[in-house]
Amino acid sequence: MADDPCTTRGGGLPRLLAIMDRLRDPDTGCPWDIEQDFASIAPYTIEEAHEVADAIEREAWDELEGELGDLLLQVVYHARMGAEAGRFDFHSIAERVAQKMVDRHPHIWGDGDRDKSAAQQVADWEAVKAQERRGRTLDGVALGLPALMRAVKLQNRAARVGFDWPATVAVLDKLREEAAELVEARHTLSPAEVQEEMGDLLFVMANLSRHLGVDPEVALRGANAKFTRRFETIEDALARDGRTPMQSDLAEMDALWDAAKAGEKSS
Repeated sequence: MADDPCTTRGGGLPRLLAIMDRLRDPDTGCPWDIEQDFASIAPYTIEEAHEVADAIEREAWDELEGELGDLLLQVVYHARMGAEAGRFDFHSIAERVAQKMVDRHPHIWGDGDRDKSAAQQVADWEAVKAQERRGRTLDGVALGLPALMRAVKLQNRAARVGFDWPATVAVLDKLREEAAELVEARHTLSPAEVQEEMGDLLFVMANLSRHLGVDPEVALRGANAKFTRRFETIEDALARDGRTPMQSDLAEMDALWDAAKAGEKSS
């Protein structure tokens, strides 16, 4: 139908909201969409957020628009389910975040001093958020965050109330201690205990990243990309001989890795 808002191009956000309403209609909607709930959609929301970050990391600007659209769809989905339950809707979500942004920027929409550094504005923002929470120090750090990211956020919260190592050297000492404990006890610990000790070690690594001013998620993504690039170089070299990694051995692949590494440094 020409006047159907779901199929009329150029409708923008109202069109997307109408499409979601239609998909969730209990009588005429899509069976799969009707069956979904907050819990079943949450993994897709996380996945889409990561795909946005991936496109930015790769500077794939031609893909970013589509990925942002996919992420917006997730918000629309949750908003529709919230409206069905009488909890909230897209308008109330947008109004709430709009008011939050006004409240947290008194130097723009109030009598606050705009003549501050970005770091001071971040500190002021955190103070406002702490006042909004009015609860325990670690309240509100989302469980669904990537583990490394959540570790840093937890540590930053604790540091604001003085629970932090005074210097990076103390973190390095703790890192060596945790690593030594894991190596020494790995043959006597149960699998669950090894996992716990490994978690302690990773938590200290996240804290070291924080003290060094490094985002561990960004650092690990870079390491993942480097590993992928160099391993693909190994595969390419073997393919030129008509072979695969399964037809090679560790010594040869190690040599090819070193060659790939040297090639990157010389370029």
